[in-house]
Amino acid sequence: MASQRPDGVAPVKQLPGGPGAGQLFRGFLWLGLTGFGGVLPQAQRMIVEKRRWLTTEEFVDLLAVCQFLPGGNVLNLAASLGARSRGFAGALAALAGLLAAPSIFVVALGACYQEFEGSAEVRGAVLGLAAAGTGLLVATAFKIARALPRRWAPLCVAAACCAAVAVLGCPLIVVLPVLTAVSLLLNRRVPR
Repeated sequence: MASQRPDGVAPVKQLPGGPGAGQLFRGFLWLGLTGFGGVLPQAQRMIVEKRRWLTTEEFVDLLAVCQFLPGGNVLNLAASLGARSRGFAGALAALAGLLAAPSIFVVALGACYQEFEGSAEVRGAVLGLAAAGTGLLVATAFKIARALPRRWAPLCVAAACCAAVAVLGCPLIVVLPVLTAVSLLLNRRVPR
């Protein structure tokens, strides 16, 4: 059990049954090696379905917090899950695992792309990867939506966000706080 620190800040609660630092590193290293175009779908599959580190509901709750924080959602998710399981060492292990292989790969791929960027085949391959990544993201969104309680409220807020940003051209920095307030109000008023 976590104790109060001398500076009065409560430390992150560590879960004794959660994954160890080595497991976190290996799991997120594999995720970094196998994912492309955003690894949220693979992260959900690894964390919830394969390794059972979190339930679907816990994953959705943690992801909701991570999406609101600045930075990449999956980076925030890795750090949060690592900290939840093994404190600072767990967060560091998860982040190191997630970033190690992709960092090397991106540098190498960038050098190759610079060499062949004018090729029609390379442009076609990049468009194909973008389409596959989009499909994975949509599939994960549907999986997550099934786990949401009172599905209509979160889906309406998500649709309003898409419409405001994509159709009306409103800046995300304005839309996010407004829809966060709306979401909180809906969450309080909608019966469970």
